[in-house]
Amino acid sequence: MLFHTASDREIKDGKITDQYFVRTRQILKAKGLNPRVSAEVMLKGKPADWRWGVLAGLEEAARLLEGLPVDVWAMPEGTIFDSGQPVLVLEGLYQDFCAYETALLGLLCQASGIATKASRCKKAARERTVLSFGARRMHPAIAPMIERNAFIGGCDGVAVGKSAELIGEEPRGTVPHSLVLLFGDTTEAMRAFHEIIDPGVKRVALIDTFGDEKQEALKVAAALGEALFALRLDTPSSRRGDMLAILKELRWELDLRGFSQVKLFVSGGLDEYQISLLNEAADAYGVGTAISNAPVVNFSFDIVQVQAEALAKKGKLSGRKQVWRCRENPLHDQVLPLGGQPEKCPCGGKLEPLLRPLLKQGKLCADLPPARAIRSHVLEQLAARQDPFPPPGSPLS
Repeated sequence: MLFHTASDREIKDGKITDQYFVRTRQILKAKGLNPRVSAEVMLKGKPADWRWGVLAGLEEAARLLEGLPVDVWAMPEGTIFDSGQPVLVLEGLYQDFCAYETALLGLLCQASGIATKASRCKKAARERTVLSFGARRMHPAIAPMIERNAFIGGCDGVAVGKSAELIGEEPRGTVPHSLVLLFGDTTEAMRAFHEIIDPGVKRVALIDTFGDEKQEALKVAAALGEALFALRLDTPSSRRGDMLAILKELRWELDLRGFSQVKLFVSGGLDEYQISLLNEAADAYGVGTAISNAPVVNFSFDIVQVQAEALAKKGKLSGRKQVWRCRENPLHDQVLPLGGQPEKCPCGGKLEPLLRPLLKQGKLCADLPPARAIRSHVLEQLAARQDPFPPPGSPLS
């Protein structure tokens, strides 16, 4: 074993499980107990300023449970959900699936946290580009998982080739400081990039390795001319100062000299709050640690029905449920007992059930859409959500 990770086979065989499930199954077998139960995955908690979450990791969850004699209903991957809403319901004989709770929650909690953070960054950036730069902050074995969920959450591209392959996209990137250091000059490094790299790759110059950003920017712009697409600032915090002021100064100087087509790309320690402050002058962002190390969405997995009896631990609502959402007015969901009829939406729109069949006796009975389709679904929903990061001075700030 070269790396400290579980194999697909070990996860699929239920070996990634908390020990108390192993002991529970041992006790149930010894006592001849194996009731049919219903259990639901529901939000247990989220960071204080997160008003909603984005469901992600469902494709992996489906692959985990595929082949088990269980029935599963779930919200479509990429659905925006809130507190009190089950996002997945599983029904079957308890011994058949109890060993999979640990892995199931792990798949959904981390993926949904990454997708939600990416959505918040994309919402804050509005129409500006956001790229995922965070693979280097996490174990390489999970880099594709991280960047897939960053992409479906709203990021416009990912940096790692294997991750891009997974989502069917081309990898995106700029220039590392190492290239500039090895050439000893920013302009010479960009000339070499322009000479060697496929013309289809956008020329984005990193301008904070040696000298003042403004001087470096003007030299590179003069050298590459119309071929220069953007300038990236990854200035270290010890030298950063007022980044918005630096961006405004660069914009002025570039425009004054006829380089208005050159975009300004910012990276380095960004999150949704800093993005909202830099929008006035920035055109694109590279977000790393904030997305890859996003807080997990704290889902719980709780039994809500044993045999035909609605039953749950205290603090939980017993019985199977359904979540209803209006297509025209997606901000007024209704959570009802299974079989309950929703009230008519005030807008008159049609209410649709969000928990839909995913597995029937372990067989997939729903499509698993590609990453781009899931991302489009997320962005469509985000458009209907109030901007949580209004610009200073706006009525919402």
